[in-house]
Amino acid sequence: MTCIKEHIIKTSLDLFLTLGFKSVTMDEIATKLGMSKKTLYNHFKNKNQLVDVSSVELCNHVCNGVDEIVDAKNENAIEELYTVKKFVMQQLKSDDASPIYQLQKYYPETHKKITDMQYTHMENCIKKNVNRGIEEGYYRDNIDADFIARMYFIGMQGIKNLNIFPASKYPVNELYDKYLDYHIRGIVTPQGRKILNKITNSNHD
Repeated sequence: MTCIKEHIIKTSLDLFLTLGFKSVTMDEIATKLGMSKKTLYNHFKNKNQLVDVSSVELCNHVCNGVDEIVDAKNENAIEELYTVKKFVMQQLKSDDASPIYQLQKYYPETHKKITDMQYTHMENCIKKNVNRGIEEGYYRDNIDADFIARMYFIGMQGIKNLNIFPASKYPVNELYDKYLDYHIRGIVTPQGRKILNKITNSNHD
């Protein structure tokens, strides 16, 4: 990928995640880049292509970052989930759910592609996390890692539904914290619950 294309993708993503995938126009992107719209179209034939390429690039970046956190094993399994959550929120600028909602509504093919990529990656990461938590004694040893990974993914997709969880009532960051707490409490041992309570109490300080 050329440096110019990388610059276009980076700048476009910043606008998409701040203002929304539908809201941002090619004119605005070209202006932000300091180039003509004609030059922009030399690299991307239309906005749909730019949205698709930039979304896949973001997904790959987030997945690689999550892999680095998981593979580093610097924390226990419970702490690791909160570190992953914090990293993902930072990358997605997720104080606002509307950009992802716009991607789902106006660019369904791209949204499906990203969702499929996320599922494949998330399933593997959650399985690793569950097995590690069992080894550490923080998760119950009678749980099915594959089932937990699938349920986790379904729940993550569900809380993105603005009709069920309107942003006015459930701020994104707070909602993800609630879901993570819900997920972990269902699988922890008494020892793991102590760690979880310590984390959630510190988050409320």
